[in-house]
Amino acid sequence: MSEALYPAFGVLLVDDEAPWLRSLRMTLEGPGAISNIMTLTDSREVMGVLDKGHIGLVLLDLTMPYLSGQELLARIAEEHPEVTVVILSGLNQIETAVSCMRLGAFDYLVKTDEEDRILDSVRRAIRMQELQLENKEMRRRFLNDRLECPEAFAPLVTNNKAMRSIFQYIEAVAKSTQPILITGESGVGKELIARAVHTLSRGDGPLVPVNVAGLEDNVFTDTLFGHKKGAFTGADESRSGMVEQAAEGTLFLDEIGDLSLACQVKLLRLLQEGEYYPLGSDQPKQLRARIVVATHHDLSRKKDAGSFRKDLYFRLRAHHVHIPPLRERKDDIPLLLDYFLKESAEVFGKKVPSYPKELLTLLANYGFPGNLRELRSMVFDAMSVHSSRMLSMNSFRQAMEVKGGEHGETAVPDGGVASGEQNVFASLCEIPTLSSAVEQLVIEAMRRADNNQSMASRMLGISQPALSKRLKLQRSCKDKDADD
Repeated sequence: MSEALYPAFGVLLVDDEAPWLRSLRMTLEGPGAISNIMTLTDSREVMGVLDKGHIGLVLLDLTMPYLSGQELLARIAEEHPEVTVVILSGLNQIETAVSCMRLGAFDYLVKTDEEDRILDSVRRAIRMQELQLENKEMRRRFLNDRLECPEAFAPLVTNNKAMRSIFQYIEAVAKSTQPILITGESGVGKELIARAVHTLSRGDGPLVPVNVAGLEDNVFTDTLFGHKKGAFTGADESRSGMVEQAAEGTLFLDEIGDLSLACQVKLLRLLQEGEYYPLGSDQPKQLRARIVVATHHDLSRKKDAGSFRKDLYFRLRAHHVHIPPLRERKDDIPLLLDYFLKESAEVFGKKVPSYPKELLTLLANYGFPGNLRELRSMVFDAMSVHSSRMLSMNSFRQAMEVKGGEHGETAVPDGGVASGEQNVFASLCEIPTLSSAVEQLVIEAMRRADNNQSMASRMLGISQPALSKRLKLQRSCKDKDADD
C-alpha cells in the first residue's frame, strides 16, 4: 500500500543553494510530516514546473542567479494566481518584505528563523491553499449538481435534497487533511457518513473506529497512542495505538462530545502538532491518519458551558457535517421502509410482504426520536411476527406507544414534544377560543392522517366515533354559516 502524500498538491522549494534545500526539505519532511515535496536549484525552471499544474505552494528564495525571487513572485502572481508563495530570504529587510507582500506573497520568512516559525508558516500556507481548492471544488460540484462517486454513499438510503447537498460537500472536502466533525442525533447514520468520508479520502488504508465516551485519561492515552514495553505495570510488551494502526487511513473517534477535558488537551495537541508520544517513549511519532469525529451533543453549547475546549472545538469543525433527523426528511420514509423490509425478509427467510397504505401515514406522523435505527428496529420487530401476506401495523403502533410513554405521551407526532414541555400558544399575541382551538386541532390531525379518521382519532387521544361526531358538528356549523 502506497503512503498517502501530504498535502495533496505539490510543495516546490526553490533555492540556488543545494545544502540549504536539503536542510529545509529534511525539516519539512521530518517534524512537518510534509511528503509531497519537489526541489529546484535553477530559477529558470520554475514556471515550466508550475505550468504542469500540480504545484500548490512555492517556497521561494529571493537572491538567485538568472531570475530573482521577486521577479518570479511577480510572474507567478500574474500567470498562476492560484499558487500560494512563501518567501524565504537570507536577509531581514522590512522594505523588501513589504514589497513582496504587495506582490502577493503569503508570508515573508528569514532563513535564520526558528524551525517552529517556519513550519507554522508553511502549515498555514498549506491550509490556506487547501481552503481555496475546497471552495473551488464545492462551487463546481454544487453548480453541476452531481456526485462524482455515488457508490461511496450507497449504504445511505436517501432521496432527500438536503442529504444530497451533504454528499456533495463531503466529496468536495474529502481530500482535505483537516478533521471532519459529524453531528446529529443518535441513529441518524453518523458512522455511515464517516465510512463514506474514508472511502473517498483514504479508501486504500484502514478505517479504525474508537468510541471514546467515558475513557479515562490513561486509558485514552494508551488506546490512541499505545505504549512501550515496561511503560507501566503489566506492560510486558510494546503495543501500537489506534493512531498508528490507522496510518494512511482514517481514525474515527465516536462520541467525541463525551471526552473529558484532560483527554481533550491530548487530542488538541495531536491535531496541532501532528505528532504524539506512546506511553513510556520519548521519541515522537507522526500522525499519518485522517481524523473524523462524531457526536450527538451540541458542541457549541458544551463549549459555551465550559465542558468542551474552545480551541479544540474550532480545530475540529474545520469541516462540519450535520445530519438532519428522520423527522426532517420524511420523504425518505417510504424508501427506508422498503429497504428495511427487504433486509429483514432476508434475515428471517421470509418473502417481502406488502403493507397497508395507512402504514406510511402512521410513520409520517411519528417523531422518530431514535431516527433510522428506531425505524429499522420497528420493521425487524414487525417481520419477526409476520405470518400473512399483508404486514400488520400493530407492532408499529405498540412501539410508538411504548416510546411515547417514555416521554409521558402516547405518541409524538411530527417530531413534536409533550404539551408539558412546550407551550404552543406562548408566541401568540392572542390565544384562540376553546372551540376555535379544538376545530383547528381536528383539522390538523385529519390533514396529517390523510383524512383517515381512525388514525386521526389516535393522534387526538379520542375514540373514532367521538371524532366522527365532532367532524359532523363542524360541517353542520359551516353549512349553517353559509346559509346565513
